[in-house]
Amino acid sequence: MTFMPAADAAAPRIRDEGTAVAHPNIALVKYWGKRDESMFLPVTGSLSMTLDIYPTTTTVRLTAGPADVVVLNGNTATGTAHSRVERFLDMIRGKAGRDERAEVISTNTGPTGAGLASSASGFAALAAAAAAAYGLNVDGRELSRLARRGSGSACRSIFGGFVVWHAGEGDGEAGDRSSYAEPIDGDVLDPALVVAVVDNAAKAVSSRDAMRLTCATSPFYRPWAEASAVDLDEMRMAIARRELSAVGEIAERNALGMHASMLMARPSIRYLSPQSVAILDRVLALRADGVAAYATIDAGPNVTVLCARSDTPRVDAALREVGDFVDTRVAHLGPGAALVPGGDR
Repeated sequence: MTFMPAADAAAPRIRDEGTAVAHPNIALVKYWGKRDESMFLPVTGSLSMTLDIYPTTTTVRLTAGPADVVVLNGNTATGTAHSRVERFLDMIRGKAGRDERAEVISTNTGPTGAGLASSASGFAALAAAAAAAYGLNVDGRELSRLARRGSGSACRSIFGGFVVWHAGEGDGEAGDRSSYAEPIDGDVLDPALVVAVVDNAAKAVSSRDAMRLTCATSPFYRPWAEASAVDLDEMRMAIARRELSAVGEIAERNALGMHASMLMARPSIRYLSPQSVAILDRVLALRADGVAAYATIDAGPNVTVLCARSDTPRVDAALREVGDFVDTRVAHLGPGAALVPGGDR
């Protein structure tokens, strides 16, 4: 996968603008914990499903101004949000050997900061758009490594379908080279994810802060990380065998284990709300009725339910019956990040 035409790889065509679209991914084997904070290197590998809903569209336009300008969902970003984008652009500028500032305009169509991978789609789109604008000639693997430096899970949104993120080995530059995402075969499973949004507000504790606190203080974290490595191996085998029920079982236990490790942090971190638990109870009831439905939850209160495409209407209806507070969206396997034709000069 090449995100910039390269008729002459030694002298890539320089562009001053790029627009890219990327979709969120939901991890079936979670990423939770960094072994190297500066390089965003994970403690364990992970595996996800890129969705076909909630895309983020980002334009990066080089300017002659003295500072980067960042506009997120129509609002000029300041503080932490601006700093994260600026640091990412500094990395891109360093690799490109350029120093122009940029205007970044990004629109996210899903809940932001609510545990539905908005940062994954956001930084995947930013990586693709910025690489184009600054003239970096990169393939998919290299672009995933760049996206990882903005938000770890963004490296998986570079690709569509099922994607594995290799933890890699070592720290620093060695770890950076070996930690990347790549797609894996599994589209034949053709699963659905019913996304049950119970709270679309930004969460009070960011994923970064919660992750750092869990790793540092939770006695459950290390056992979960060790079990997660086993889950990843078993998940890959289940996908290869086309056993959707096994995929769901592994995903559910991995997610609940991650939330258990957060509950044991000091102080405790609790993203699950009573509404989240009500959804989990309904998923158990569906299985008792013979529907192979399995829940997974990222760092937030919202629940996604894995099932066969043919079971989607029944699962969607059952989740909506839980209460008026539930808003559902049905997702399937989605595409990887892509430049928008005509979105660059």
